[in-house]
Amino acid sequence: MNTEHARAPETALTWFKSSYSGAEGGECVEVAAAQGTVCVRDTKMLSGPTLAVSHHAWTGLVRLVTA
Repeated sequence: MNTEHARAPETALTWFKSSYSGAEGGECVEVAAAQGTVCVRDTKMLSGPTLAVSHHAWTGLVRLVTA
């Protein structure tokens, strides 16, 4: 896991929010695929830090929470 707060340029990433998030906002995260990583950010803090994890780690997390 990369815990650095370095950010990729916003224009280089296409962010996606879950369709389950609803219109009210709330406690949501967005994800974007980057070269070699998946970036995650808080939808309420778009200019805040992002978390970058490997594609393998992201796949494992998604499998765990959807099982």
